[in-house]
Amino acid sequence: MAQQTDALITEVDSAQVQELCIIFLKQCPSGALHLHEFKRIFGVQSSSSEESIFLETIFRSFDTNRDNTLDFLEYVSALNLILRGNLEDRLKWSFKMYDKDGNGKLDRQEVTRIIRILYKIKLQRGEIDMTPSQICDRLFELIDQNNDGQITLAEFMEGAQKDEWVRNLLKLDVNIGGWVIQNCTKLP
Repeated sequence: MAQQTDALITEVDSAQVQELCIIFLKQCPSGALHLHEFKRIFGVQSSSSEESIFLETIFRSFDTNRDNTLDFLEYVSALNLILRGNLEDRLKWSFKMYDKDGNGKLDRQEVTRIIRILYKIKLQRGEIDMTPSQICDRLFELIDQNNDGQITLAEFMEGAQKDEWVRNLLKLDVNIGGWVIQNCTKLP
């Protein structure tokens, strides 16, 4: 944890940490960001079950100590990844979110779970023209190099870097630009 903290501090200067802390405490006076507050920040209505499940998955990926809250360090780490993370970091994070059982490999069930959620969100926005099954089949066809029915992190990374369609689908970008612009200055 100390190494993670040191790496974070080298990327965000002390003035920015102080500003982020003030914003965090304004949003979360208790010092901990709970799931319902996280959903509120991102504007997810309780009636949108797909977006709610998607944000719960994101929240859990940032809750590194598994206490069902995001403390300040987890909050800053999440913002750093979302705002400044490179493609490789975002893809590793996406892989972690897909890999529900944490075994280091994605099976069709894990991929289908996230694809169904993304499908419903993107379908509402008119951004998709394939069924979840077709998307899953195409993903496995393009990135499961040894055809064993599982996708390793190496296959995931290589597939996303070779194919723009795969990359755009897999990286699970979180659109929080409006909230960040409204609530904090841009990180350099």
